[in-house]
Amino acid sequence: MAASTGIGKRNLCNTALRLPQFTVMAEQLDLNLLRVFDAVIDTGSVSRAADRLHLSVPATSRALGRLRRAMNDPILVRAGRSMVPTPFAQRAAARVKAVLDDADRLRSETHSDPATWRRTFAIRINDALSPVLAPRLARLVAAHAPHVQLRFVAQESKNADLLRNGTLDLDVGVADPAPPDVRSSVLFTDVFVAVVAAASDLGRKSALTLDDLCAVPHVSASRRGLDRGPLDDALERIGRSRRVTAVVPTYAVGALMALEDDALCLVPSRLASHLRERGVPLRAHEVPVPLPRATVEQRWHLRVDNDPAVRWLRSALVTASSVAQPDAP
Repeated sequence: MAASTGIGKRNLCNTALRLPQFTVMAEQLDLNLLRVFDAVIDTGSVSRAADRLHLSVPATSRALGRLRRAMNDPILVRAGRSMVPTPFAQRAAARVKAVLDDADRLRSETHSDPATWRRTFAIRINDALSPVLAPRLARLVAAHAPHVQLRFVAQESKNADLLRNGTLDLDVGVADPAPPDVRSSVLFTDVFVAVVAAASDLGRKSALTLDDLCAVPHVSASRRGLDRGPLDDALERIGRSRRVTAVVPTYAVGALMALEDDALCLVPSRLASHLRERGVPLRAHEVPVPLPRATVEQRWHLRVDNDPAVRWLRSALVTASSVAQPDAP
């Protein structure tokens, strides 16, 4: 009987010791720690999470240790040369993002002056638009919201999941049908022009002829590595063709390759104007066959449709787009 009573006392004592410890850990699970959790799950790396959060790697590592103790879970474990989230961390990730979103919305509503905001906006944008829109938007945001950081993400795909889970605030690119839970608005329409070196024979001509277009070697700009596009379809309809001698991943690289005397690249007219305004010696010619116009839009998820901060960002992007008008070829 005495032995039984002793065991019961020890169990009761252990329980009494454990409960306050878990209470303390729960109290330490503040928004800053949740932001660390969100960053390490998104990046799969303590160092990359530190970069995103503007923290040192040791500070981020210490925060991850606190998270592991508070959540009683490793959160990230090593798998070969990379780190992967545990099943618990995967289940918790969406809920943590929802909490952070609610906190950001509350803060935006409480502090409606952009000058008081301290946050990061993530914007996915394609390579043809980023050289034009990114600097203009960054200047506008810096003037009115000096503590806001813009994080521009390359357009690897048009998957809407990153808008849904809060990784992205905006997605900017060529319009196509949007899912029902994604909102969009048109920013502008653009046309493709043929850029060549300004000092070349074609650069000194007043206009580009169909024979010129078919004779000069082309550089194709395609993130998917394609050497065929709408121009080839238009030429095929009239029994003509072009010769693609190089395929590059971005329009900016294609435009720079066109600085050679014997190369031509089709790029959006706004990008061509942007490069020429900054002293790149290119000549932009109108393409002598009809090509479809490109409609560029911004997209956001329904959950941030009425968020004041994201509404402000969308308005700033509209302003940045309106001042980025191309000049004539």
